[in-house]
Amino acid sequence: MYALVDCNNFYASCERVFRPHLNGKPIAVLSNNDGCVIARSNEAKKFVPMGAVAFKYKEIFKQYQIHVFSSNYALYGDLSNRVMNTLRTFTPDIEIYSIDEAFLEFKGFDHYDLQSYGVKMRETVLQHVGIPVSIGFANTKALSKISNKIAKKFPERTNGSYVIDTEEKRIKALKWTKIEDVWGIGRKFSQRLQAKNIMTAYDFTQLQDSWVQKEFSIVGLRLKHELEGKPRLSLDEVKNKKAISTTRSFDRDISDYFSLKERVATFACSCAEKLRKQDSNCTLIMVFVLTNYHKKNQAQYSRNITVQLPYPTSSSITISQYAQKALKAIYKEGYAYKKAGVIVMGIRPNNETQLNLFVNENPKHNPLMKTIDDINRKLGVRKLKIGGQGLGRTWKMKQERLSPRFTTHWDEVLEVD
Repeated sequence: MYALVDCNNFYASCERVFRPHLNGKPIAVLSNNDGCVIARSNEAKKFVPMGAVAFKYKEIFKQYQIHVFSSNYALYGDLSNRVMNTLRTFTPDIEIYSIDEAFLEFKGFDHYDLQSYGVKMRETVLQHVGIPVSIGFANTKALSKISNKIAKKFPERTNGSYVIDTEEKRIKALKWTKIEDVWGIGRKFSQRLQAKNIMTAYDFTQLQDSWVQKEFSIVGLRLKHELEGKPRLSLDEVKNKKAISTTRSFDRDISDYFSLKERVATFACSCAEKLRKQDSNCTLIMVFVLTNYHKKNQAQYSRNITVQLPYPTSSSITISQYAQKALKAIYKEGYAYKKAGVIVMGIRPNNETQLNLFVNENPKHNPLMKTIDDINRKLGVRKLKIGGQGLGRTWKMKQERLSPRFTTHWDEVLEVD
């Protein structure tokens, strides 16, 4: 059996963990630079749509006394890790699907009362971390997604835990689920199905296999079989990323080249750190810049460039140098830049690196990067930087409503009188 564990309104729930007086109050969480609403508590959903532009909803926030927060990813990431570690005490087979979702596989639990087991898991996570979760069990991953929706939709009847373990329950759940709500069916996919009067997940399972494969490829057929209760998807193993990016929207427009160069150098170093964490090297770098297309009265410009590196590397020095060369090739004066980013690609594990006969990485870089990483781990994030990053400058996102990082910074730990 599989279970999907989903944290309820995760970002809003994180804000409540150390502020219990917010329980039952409407909460909205904003995106980077406080741009738009990306998460809401149940109490706020009737007043604010997802994606609402924050400055346009200032009066609504005020009128309905909605508590608004900037994204606090340090807090959310730490609480997510605590939830996942708690779930690991119930089964070792876990696939972290996103910051607030995880698939669990239960082997040898044939004689367990999984509904009660789910309630116990839910109570344990709530007690240990303070985050409410919903849990759906079924014999396939796609059905466990639907089971989770039922647990979340009817908490009074399910106590936050639901099991699809009979054919009657499966059919009833499929008929209850709209086709556009099925995991893996996107907007265009659902529109094509609705045009053929396929309105529910049950309708989808009644289609011919050959037609589904012809119209939606093997992926659609696999999903159909999953909904029929035939397991086709297993837990994914943790794999290294094939591309790593660091991109940011700036808290203000940047026009001068040297400020932009410092940003790109910092993004390049961040990518290099991520490469070293997964013991990989890259062979390609993409750098892009763009202006703010929402400001119609300003001149607009966007451009990207991809650079082939002469040898595989994860050195912050090398990647930063080539990223700055790439920026120089695409930078144009006279524009107000709002966003830039660096993406490293052509990623291979260190032990599969192909050496070049004529030119290779400076052998001093590897021990130097390891030393920098060790010191930064002990003394704090980015205490040591390379010169191009701008040593005396700290860049921040616009986060005017940021809550304290209660669990990751000593100077922001909750104080009790």
